[in-house]
Amino acid sequence: VLCEKRWLVLSVDANAQGLFSVHQDGSHSKMCSTSCASFSEVQPKQNPGSDMLVDSFGRLHTYLRISLTERCNLRCQYCMPSEGVELTSNPQLLTQNEIVHLASLFVSSGVNKIRLTGGEPTIRKDIDDICLRLSNLKGLKTLAMTSNGIVLARNLPKLKECGLTSINISLDTLVPAKFEFLTRRKGHERVMESIYAAIGLGYNPVKVNCVVMRGFNDDKIRDFIELTRENPINVRFIEFMPFDGNVWNVKKLVPYAEMMDEVKERFTSLKRLQDHLTDTAKNFKVEGHCGTVSFITSMTEHFCAGCNRLRLLADGNFKVCLFGPSEVSLRDPLRCGADDNELREIIGSAVKRKKAAHAGMFDIAKTENRPMIRIGG
Repeated sequence: VLCEKRWLVLSVDANAQGLFSVHQDGSHSKMCSTSCASFSEVQPKQNPGSDMLVDSFGRLHTYLRISLTERCNLRCQYCMPSEGVELTSNPQLLTQNEIVHLASLFVSSGVNKIRLTGGEPTIRKDIDDICLRLSNLKGLKTLAMTSNGIVLARNLPKLKECGLTSINISLDTLVPAKFEFLTRRKGHERVMESIYAAIGLGYNPVKVNCVVMRGFNDDKIRDFIELTRENPINVRFIEFMPFDGNVWNVKKLVPYAEMMDEVKERFTSLKRLQDHLTDTAKNFKVEGHCGTVSFITSMTEHFCAGCNRLRLLADGNFKVCLFGPSEVSLRDPLRCGADDNELREIIGSAVKRKKAAHAGMFDIAKTENRPMIRIGG
C-alpha cells in the first residue's frame, strides 16, 4: 500500500468530514491502514502555547476519552443492536504503542484527564500496561475508566497499582432478572461485587452509571439513591440517548425534570451542589448520605457550552462530539509516517470544526452514527 505524506480533509456531506489520502492518479480513498512503523513511548513536553485543543467557540478541551476495544462481555440493549455489530478487525485497532503515542500528543497540548472506555476496557489483555504508561505521562492528573464490572473486581487492585485514579461502573438495575434481560447475559452479582471492591480499595467516589428507561427501571430511582446512604457512591442517572441500533424512542426517555420530581418526593433534603463549568452532570446530595446523586441531561438540557471532551475511538478515528457523525482518522497518518506536528494539525483542524452544540434529540435519532459500543462509553 502506498503511504503518501499528503492528507486532505474533504467534506463527505453537510454534517461530516472524512480524512482521505490523495493518490498519484488523482483519486482519493480512505488512507492506508498498513502499519509502517511501531512507535516507542514519547514523554510529552509542556506546550502551554498550543491552541490545538481550543475550538472556534473558545472551549479548551482538557478531557480525552480513549476507547480501547469494541468488544464487550455484555450485550446491553441500549448499546448494541440485537443482531450484533460488525466489529473492526484487530489489525485495524490501535496498538498499545499507538494509544500511548497519541495520548502523549494530547497531554502535551493540555489534556489533563483521560478516561478509558470500550466496549469493555478490561477485556484488553494489556490493560495494566496501558494504565501504567498513561499514568506516567507528565501533565496527566486523572486516569479514569468506565467498566461494566463483570471482571473488574479481580483486576482492580492491579489497575490501581498501575495508576488508575477514578472508576465508573455501569449498572442499570438492582434486580438480577432485569439485569439479565437488559444485558442478555448473567452477572449482576459480579457487578455489585466490583462496586464494593472499588469502595474497599479507597476509590471515592465510586461512580455508578444508570441509564434510566421508562417501563424498565424508572420505578427504582429511589432504590439507587439508597446506595448513597452508607457508601461513597455517586449514582449518575443518565437520560436515554439515541444511537444506531438501540431502537431509541422518545417514549422510553425519562426527562431530568420528571426524575427530579420523583426524587424530591422521597428525599426532601436533596440539595444542589456546586458544579464545575465543564461538568456533564447536575450534582446533588441528600442530607446525611455519604454519597451523592447526579443527573446527566444530554437530551433535555444539554451542556455543550462547557464541553471539554474529545474522543479517540478504538480504530483510531477521532470524534469531537459524541452525537456528531464527523470523524477523522489519526491511525492512518500515524501508520503512514506523519510526524507529531502533522498529527497536531489534523487534531487541531478537527477541533476547530466542532459545532457550538449537538443537534436536538429527534435530529440525533435520524442522524447516522455508530452504535455506542463502537464509539466508547
